[in-house]
Amino acid sequence: MENAFQAKAQDKPFVVEYYYKAKWGYADEFIRLFKKNHYPLLKKQIKLGNALQVMAEIPVNHGTEEGRWDYRIRIVWKNVQIAHDDSGDEAILKQLFPDQETLKREEQHRFEILLAHWDAPVKTVNLEDK
Repeated sequence: MENAFQAKAQDKPFVVEYYYKAKWGYADEFIRLFKKNHYPLLKKQIKLGNALQVMAEIPVNHGTEEGRWDYRIRIVWKNVQIAHDDSGDEAILKQLFPDQETLKREEQHRFEILLAHWDAPVKTVNLEDK
């Protein structure tokens, strides 16, 4: 029975929200580098069927510094296993970006300008359940 439950859970979409808090004045640079170097990888994951949706969001209003975030990237992965398996990413990145030195340098900089980054797997709560 447990194996059947695990198999069913493995076949469900898995949602992760990735939060990014940039140093003051660097949020635009962060998203520019994200779009240039990481978003193409995510689009390829959608094309391969590994990801179902990628969405970026920004807060409308300001919050406190400790609760501040600049970008939330929400990815709906095909399942939990794929969400945690980045084994094919290197080959895809080499295909997408022949100049690996520039990619490596820009990706390092993208993370250097962050103050914080955290991942939050989420699941939907059915409000109709009793």
